[in-house]
Amino acid sequence: MATQLTQKSSQSSGLPVWIVLGSVAMLLGIIITLAIKDLQRGREVELQTLREKSAVLILSFESSARTGMGMRWREDQRQALLEEMAYQPGVLYIAITDRSGRILAHTDPLRVGSQLYSQQEIEALNVTGKEQWHMTSFLDRQDNRQQAFETYRFFKSQKRGNGHGAHMMKMHRAEEAADVVQDEPQAIIFAAFDTVALDAAQAKDIRNTSILLSILLLLALACLMALFWARRYQRSSQQLQDSKAFSTEIINNLPIGLITTNAQRQISVVNHAAETMLNCRADSLIGHNSHRVLPAEWERLVDKNCSEQPIIEQEIEYGLANGRTIPLSISVANILNHSGHFLGNVFIFRDMREVRQLQDEVRRKEKLAAIGDLAAGVAHEIRNPLSSIKGFAKYFEGRSPQGSEEQELAKVMAKEVDRLNRVITELLALVRPADLRLQWVDVNEVIEHSLHLIRQDAERKNIALRYHCDSALPVVELDPDRFTQVLLNLYLNAIQAIDSDGWLEIVAELTKEQELRITVTDSGKGIKPEDLTKIFNPYFTTKAAGTGLGLTMVQKVIEEHQGTIAVTSGPASGTRFEMVIPLQHNEQEHTAHDEA
Repeated sequence: MATQLTQKSSQSSGLPVWIVLGSVAMLLGIIITLAIKDLQRGREVELQTLREKSAVLILSFESSARTGMGMRWREDQRQALLEEMAYQPGVLYIAITDRSGRILAHTDPLRVGSQLYSQQEIEALNVTGKEQWHMTSFLDRQDNRQQAFETYRFFKSQKRGNGHGAHMMKMHRAEEAADVVQDEPQAIIFAAFDTVALDAAQAKDIRNTSILLSILLLLALACLMALFWARRYQRSSQQLQDSKAFSTEIINNLPIGLITTNAQRQISVVNHAAETMLNCRADSLIGHNSHRVLPAEWERLVDKNCSEQPIIEQEIEYGLANGRTIPLSISVANILNHSGHFLGNVFIFRDMREVRQLQDEVRRKEKLAAIGDLAAGVAHEIRNPLSSIKGFAKYFEGRSPQGSEEQELAKVMAKEVDRLNRVITELLALVRPADLRLQWVDVNEVIEHSLHLIRQDAERKNIALRYHCDSALPVVELDPDRFTQVLLNLYLNAIQAIDSDGWLEIVAELTKEQELRITVTDSGKGIKPEDLTKIFNPYFTTKAAGTGLGLTMVQKVIEEHQGTIAVTSGPASGTRFEMVIPLQHNEQEHTAHDEA
């Protein structure tokens, strides 16, 4: 289940990080590219505006110059026109040079005759009749160098045409040639504008772009941080789910019972082992207050735990709903967080029935060991006198008159000696180490042979024997003589319990674990509940003539076959013995059993 939860949480973890980061990086790249293009577009618009202004200014000056030629302006009037046009906003200067770069006319009269550009620079400009521009710098009247947007082309002072206008212009051509410098066919006109507006617009675009990019960067960082925290939260949530699933699996698969309560003493966790031990469902406990659904003794342990040390391995008797009680070993402790705040209680308990059975088994084996020591010590000393006593009893029986009281007393003496000898024999067999003669046998044959031995006794008391031979049963490795002895002991006990007019049923079958299970059930008077725990004890018997070693011997033989035996019975409801043995003997367990 923990693996399935982990796989489910990993499948729902969303897109991989590299896809998200790649998408963010791609989006940032696109936005930055668009911002740079928008910045370049703004610069192009400002440059186009300056080109148009310079083209209009040059055309206006050329038009005015042609008009002045028609009106025979003097040189000072043309200079005034240049200076007046230079007063336009943003105009730095207007200059006319020849092809060598010498200034023919300038908005600053002091610069007329000087060089605007060298011959090489003029050739590099590649002047044509179409406006061209470039960025340059110049010294103003205060000798401060500043940037300028300069447009240039060949100066066109005359307009060719036909008709009366052209004729009149030809008539005055000779008179005006000496005065008009613009008539030079190779003159070049330059118009320079300051770049304040261009620089301001570009600075504004750069500022806006920088702000936009900063905002985008902050958004990207915010997205990355959000992604980081989301992934961290997701990873923490997944780890929490995995830890919860892991702890839940551990708690549910613990072989001991576990119940926890919160600070309000409401039950919050009940594992599967607790459900099995307490014989109740978890949903009938979870959410309820512990003092309502748990025994009062448990609450007293909680109060005791709060005032004293934790309760560790305290044995109590727990009453089930069916009236039975089971022994539990319970521990109670407080649940505290890292700051010492109380969160609730935890109850840890385990079923002590198996432990007590083991304890009883240990005590029984200790008792058998003590009996063995006693039997080994006195059997030889008792049997020798018994042989002499029996011999004298037979002697007096033969010497006494037939039917006399002395003869009857001698017979009783011999019979009691035989009984005492039988007890010693059974006692020695009980404590003697196992010496099984194992062989592969058909269990049907063993059962049928044992039933044949008691059939006459059963028919004499009108007791029906029920057994169905199952040919599908596999062969089993066991000692047929010792196992027949086990069955005979159980049969004889059943016949004595039935007395007359009843039935005895034997069933042999395979379990799910591929073990052989044999049940012997009778319709007798049953066994009292207080005697059920004692019937396998040595010398425990309810019969006047019994030795109390029969069922002890049965249990010993079954254990030698590495099996178990259990009994269920009740007054007037008959008795059922259930024996389970493996199909094949395990030599390692057999060796360990012998050593024990």
